[in-house]
Amino acid sequence: MSSTSLSNPTLSTPFVGHKLRQNQNTKNGISYFPVIRRHRSPRCAVDMPYGENAPTFPRVRVWDPYKRLGISPYASEEEIWSARNFLLQQYAGHERSEESIEAAFEKLLMASFQHRKKTKINLKSRLKKKVEESPPWIKNLLNFVELPPVEVIFRRLFLFAFMGGWSIMNSSEGGPAFQVAVSLAACIYFLNEKTKSLGRAFVIGLGALATGWICGSIFVPMIPTVLIHPTWTLELLTSLVAYVFLFLACTFLK
Repeated sequence: MSSTSLSNPTLSTPFVGHKLRQNQNTKNGISYFPVIRRHRSPRCAVDMPYGENAPTFPRVRVWDPYKRLGISPYASEEEIWSARNFLLQQYAGHERSEESIEAAFEKLLMASFQHRKKTKINLKSRLKKKVEESPPWIKNLLNFVELPPVEVIFRRLFLFAFMGGWSIMNSSEGGPAFQVAVSLAACIYFLNEKTKSLGRAFVIGLGALATGWICGSIFVPMIPTVLIHPTWTLELLTSLVAYVFLFLACTFLK
Protein backbone atom coordinates (compact mmCIF):
# COMPACT_ATOMS: atom_id res chain seq x y z
CA MET A 1 0.00 0.00 0.00
CA SER A 2 2.82 2.33 0.84
CA SER A 3 4.63 1.47 -2.39
CA THR A 4 1.51 2.28 -4.34
CA SER A 5 1.18 5.60 -2.59
CA LEU A 6 4.78 6.54 -3.33
CA SER A 7 4.52 5.51 -6.95
CA ASN A 8 1.52 7.77 -7.51
CA PRO A 9 2.84 11.10 -8.87
CA THR A 10 -0.02 13.01 -7.34
CA LEU A 11 0.95 11.90 -3.81
CA SER A 12 4.74 12.21 -4.08
CA THR A 13 5.17 15.28 -1.96
CA PRO A 14 6.07 14.83 1.71
CA PHE A 15 3.29 17.17 2.80
CA VAL A 16 0.58 15.11 1.17
CA GLY A 17 2.03 11.87 2.48
CA HIS A 18 2.07 13.31 5.97
CA LYS A 19 -1.60 14.34 5.72
CA LEU A 20 -2.56 10.92 4.43
CA ARG A 21 -0.80 9.15 7.30
CA GLN A 22 -2.58 11.38 9.78
CA ASN A 23 -6.01 10.59 8.31
CA GLN A 24 -5.31 6.88 7.74
CA ASN A 25 -7.42 4.43 9.83
CA THR A 26 -7.19 0.65 10.12
CA LYS A 27 -10.08 -1.70 10.69
CA ASN A 28 -9.70 -5.48 10.59
CA GLY A 29 -6.30 -5.12 8.94
CA ILE A 30 -7.62 -3.04 6.10
CA SER A 31 -6.46 0.56 5.72
CA TYR A 32 -8.87 3.17 4.47
CA PHE A 33 -9.13 6.96 4.29
CA PRO A 34 -12.18 8.91 5.40
CA VAL A 35 -14.23 10.47 2.64
CA ILE A 36 -15.01 14.12 3.26
CA ARG A 37 -18.27 15.25 1.63
CA ARG A 38 -19.50 18.81 1.30
CA HIS A 39 -23.20 19.07 1.96
CA ARG A 40 -25.08 21.48 -0.26
CA SER A 41 -28.59 22.65 0.39
CA PRO A 42 -30.95 21.56 -2.39
CA ARG A 43 -32.12 24.34 -4.69
CA CYS A 44 -35.26 24.30 -6.73
CA ALA A 45 -35.37 25.64 -10.26
CA VAL A 46 -38.41 27.70 -9.32
CA ASP A 47 -36.40 29.67 -6.78
CA MET A 48 -33.58 30.47 -9.17
CA PRO A 49 -33.84 34.14 -10.14
CA TYR A 50 -32.95 35.33 -13.59
CA GLY A 51 -31.19 38.26 -11.90
CA GLU A 52 -28.04 37.92 -9.86
CA ASN A 53 -29.31 39.18 -6.50
CA ALA A 54 -33.11 39.17 -6.95
CA PRO A 55 -34.98 38.20 -3.74
CA THR A 56 -37.68 35.52 -3.78
CA PHE A 57 -41.29 36.29 -2.85
CA PRO A 58 -42.02 34.17 0.25
CA ARG A 59 -45.79 33.83 -0.37
CA VAL A 60 -45.64 32.38 -3.87
CA ARG A 61 -47.67 29.30 -2.91
CA VAL A 62 -50.28 31.12 -0.79
CA TRP A 63 -53.66 30.44 -2.38
CA ASP A 64 -55.63 33.39 -0.93
CA PRO A 65 -54.87 36.45 -3.12
CA TYR A 66 -55.48 38.83 -0.20
CA LYS A 67 -52.98 37.01 2.00
CA ARG A 68 -50.55 36.71 -0.88
CA LEU A 69 -50.52 40.49 -1.34
CA GLY A 70 -50.58 41.04 2.43
CA ILE A 71 -53.79 43.13 2.53
CA SER A 72 -57.15 42.95 4.26
CA PRO A 73 -60.14 41.23 2.59
CA TYR A 74 -61.92 44.60 2.84
CA ALA A 75 -59.14 46.51 1.08
CA SER A 76 -60.10 49.09 -1.52
CA GLU A 77 -58.87 49.13 -5.10
CA GLU A 78 -56.32 51.80 -4.23
CA GLU A 79 -54.88 49.60 -1.48
CA ILE A 80 -54.74 46.64 -3.88
CA TRP A 81 -52.88 48.71 -6.47
CA SER A 82 -50.47 50.04 -3.81
CA ALA A 83 -49.70 46.53 -2.50
CA ARG A 84 -49.11 45.24 -6.02
CA ASN A 85 -46.77 48.08 -6.97
CA PHE A 86 -44.85 47.80 -3.69
CA LEU A 87 -44.31 44.04 -4.01
CA LEU A 88 -43.29 44.27 -7.66
CA GLN A 89 -40.71 46.85 -6.69
CA GLN A 90 -39.42 44.73 -3.82
CA TYR A 91 -39.12 41.49 -5.82
CA ALA A 92 -38.24 42.90 -9.22
CA GLY A 93 -36.00 40.53 -11.17
CA HIS A 94 -37.47 37.23 -9.94
CA GLU A 95 -39.79 35.98 -12.64
CA ARG A 96 -41.75 33.49 -10.54
CA SER A 97 -42.35 36.08 -7.80
CA GLU A 98 -43.55 38.70 -10.28
CA GLU A 99 -45.93 36.21 -11.91
CA SER A 100 -47.36 35.23 -8.52
CA ILE A 101 -47.94 38.87 -7.51
CA GLU A 102 -49.53 39.73 -10.85
CA ALA A 103 -51.80 36.66 -10.71
CA ALA A 104 -53.13 37.62 -7.27
CA PHE A 105 -53.62 41.22 -8.37
CA GLU A 106 -55.54 40.26 -11.52
CA LYS A 107 -57.72 37.89 -9.53
CA LEU A 108 -58.71 40.63 -7.07
CA LEU A 109 -59.23 43.15 -9.87
CA MET A 110 -61.56 40.80 -11.73
CA ALA A 111 -63.51 40.09 -8.53
CA SER A 112 -63.91 43.84 -7.93
CA PHE A 113 -65.12 44.38 -11.51
CA GLN A 114 -67.69 41.59 -11.22
CA HIS A 115 -68.92 43.02 -7.91
CA ARG A 116 -69.42 46.47 -9.45
CA LYS A 117 -71.18 44.96 -12.45
CA LYS A 118 -73.46 42.91 -10.21
CA THR A 119 -74.28 45.98 -8.09
CA LYS A 120 -75.13 47.97 -11.22
CA ILE A 121 -77.42 45.22 -12.47
CA ASN A 122 -79.09 44.99 -9.07
CA LEU A 123 -79.63 48.77 -9.05
CA LYS A 124 -81.32 48.64 -12.46
CA SER A 125 -83.48 45.74 -11.32
CA ARG A 126 -84.51 47.61 -8.19
CA LEU A 127 -85.39 50.75 -10.16
CA LYS A 128 -87.39 48.70 -12.63
CA LYS A 129 -89.19 46.98 -9.78
CA LYS A 130 -89.94 50.33 -8.13
CA VAL A 131 -91.42 51.64 -11.38
CA GLU A 132 -93.56 48.54 -11.79
CA GLU A 133 -94.86 48.89 -8.22
CA SER A 134 -95.55 52.64 -8.56
CA PRO A 135 -99.08 54.08 -9.03
CA PRO A 136 -100.50 54.31 -12.57
CA TRP A 137 -100.15 58.09 -12.79
CA ILE A 138 -96.42 57.83 -12.10
CA LYS A 139 -96.07 55.17 -14.81
CA ASN A 140 -97.89 57.45 -17.27
CA LEU A 141 -95.62 60.33 -16.29
CA LEU A 142 -92.49 58.23 -16.75
CA ASN A 143 -93.62 57.30 -20.25
CA PHE A 144 -92.81 60.89 -21.29
CA VAL A 145 -89.26 60.72 -19.90
CA GLU A 146 -86.15 59.14 -21.41
CA LEU A 147 -82.47 59.00 -20.53
CA PRO A 148 -80.27 60.02 -23.49
CA PRO A 149 -76.56 59.17 -23.82
CA VAL A 150 -74.16 61.02 -21.54
CA GLU A 151 -72.55 62.83 -24.48
CA VAL A 152 -75.89 64.35 -25.47
CA ILE A 153 -76.57 65.46 -21.91
CA PHE A 154 -73.20 67.20 -21.59
CA ARG A 155 -73.45 68.91 -24.98
CA ARG A 156 -76.83 70.42 -24.22
CA LEU A 157 -75.81 71.29 -20.69
CA PHE A 158 -72.82 73.17 -22.08
CA LEU A 159 -75.06 75.07 -24.52
CA PHE A 160 -77.50 76.31 -21.89
CA ALA A 161 -74.71 77.02 -19.39
CA PHE A 162 -73.09 79.17 -22.09
CA MET A 163 -76.38 81.03 -22.54
CA GLY A 164 -76.57 81.63 -18.79
CA GLY A 165 -73.00 82.95 -18.67
CA TRP A 166 -73.67 85.17 -21.68
CA SER A 167 -76.75 86.61 -19.98
CA ILE A 168 -74.78 87.35 -16.80
CA MET A 169 -71.97 89.06 -18.73
CA ASN A 170 -74.45 91.31 -20.60
CA SER A 171 -76.65 92.01 -17.59
CA SER A 172 -75.32 95.56 -17.23
CA GLU A 173 -76.02 96.41 -20.89
CA GLY A 174 -79.56 95.10 -21.19
CA GLY A 175 -81.97 92.27 -20.50
CA PRO A 176 -81.45 88.65 -21.57
CA ALA A 177 -84.24 88.70 -24.18
CA PHE A 178 -81.97 87.68 -27.05
CA GLN A 179 -80.34 84.86 -25.12
CA VAL A 180 -83.76 83.55 -24.03
CA ALA A 181 -84.95 83.56 -27.64
CA VAL A 182 -81.88 81.65 -28.81
CA SER A 183 -82.32 79.12 -26.00
CA LEU A 184 -85.98 78.61 -26.89
CA ALA A 185 -85.07 78.09 -30.56
CA ALA A 186 -82.40 75.55 -29.60
CA CYS A 187 -84.87 73.69 -27.35
CA ILE A 188 -87.47 73.51 -30.14
CA TYR A 189 -84.82 72.30 -32.59
CA PHE A 190 -83.70 69.49 -30.29
CA LEU A 191 -87.27 68.45 -29.56
CA ASN A 192 -88.20 68.43 -33.23
CA GLU A 193 -85.14 66.30 -33.96
CA LYS A 194 -86.28 63.84 -31.32
CA THR A 195 -90.06 63.77 -31.82
CA LYS A 196 -90.14 64.44 -35.59
CA SER A 197 -93.06 66.78 -34.95
CA LEU A 198 -92.54 70.54 -35.14
CA GLY A 199 -95.92 71.32 -33.57
CA ARG A 200 -95.21 69.08 -30.57
CA ALA A 201 -91.73 70.61 -30.25
CA PHE A 202 -93.23 74.14 -30.20
CA VAL A 203 -95.76 73.21 -27.52
CA ILE A 204 -93.19 71.52 -25.26
CA GLY A 205 -90.62 74.30 -25.74
CA LEU A 206 -93.04 77.15 -25.04
CA GLY A 207 -94.48 75.21 -22.09
CA ALA A 208 -90.99 74.72 -20.60
CA LEU A 209 -90.19 78.42 -21.03
CA ALA A 210 -93.47 79.52 -19.45
CA THR A 211 -93.09 77.06 -16.54
CA GLY A 212 -89.53 78.15 -15.89
CA TRP A 213 -90.41 81.83 -16.03
CA ILE A 214 -93.33 81.40 -13.63
CA CYS A 215 -91.26 79.34 -11.17
CA GLY A 216 -88.45 81.91 -11.36
CA SER A 217 -90.83 84.78 -10.70
CA ILE A 218 -92.19 82.97 -7.63
CA PHE A 219 -89.04 81.55 -6.02
CA VAL A 220 -86.34 84.07 -6.94
CA PRO A 221 -87.76 86.84 -4.69
CA MET A 222 -87.52 84.39 -1.77
CA ILE A 223 -83.72 84.26 -2.08
CA PRO A 224 -81.97 86.51 0.49
CA THR A 225 -80.47 89.59 -1.10
CA VAL A 226 -77.17 88.85 0.64
CA LEU A 227 -76.69 85.85 -1.69
CA ILE A 228 -77.47 87.79 -4.88
CA HIS A 229 -74.97 89.94 -6.76
CA PRO A 230 -76.02 93.65 -6.68
CA THR A 231 -76.08 93.93 -10.47
CA TRP A 232 -78.27 90.86 -10.99
CA THR A 233 -81.87 91.80 -11.67
CA LEU A 234 -85.03 89.78 -11.18
CA GLU A 235 -85.34 89.36 -14.95
CA LEU A 236 -81.83 87.91 -15.18
CA LEU A 237 -82.35 85.41 -12.37
CA THR A 238 -85.71 84.37 -13.81
CA SER A 239 -84.11 83.76 -17.18
CA LEU A 240 -81.50 81.51 -15.51
CA VAL A 241 -84.31 79.40 -14.08
CA ALA A 242 -85.94 79.30 -17.52
CA TYR A 243 -82.69 77.98 -19.03
CA VAL A 244 -82.79 75.08 -16.59
CA PHE A 245 -86.35 74.16 -17.60
CA LEU A 246 -85.51 74.43 -21.30
CA PHE A 247 -82.51 72.16 -20.81
CA LEU A 248 -84.57 69.55 -18.95
CA ALA A 249 -87.35 69.65 -21.55
CA CYS A 250 -85.20 69.18 -24.65
CA THR A 251 -82.95 66.57 -22.99
CA PHE A 252 -85.19 64.28 -20.98
CA LEU A 253 -88.71 64.64 -22.43
CA LYS A 254 -89.80 62.40 -25.27
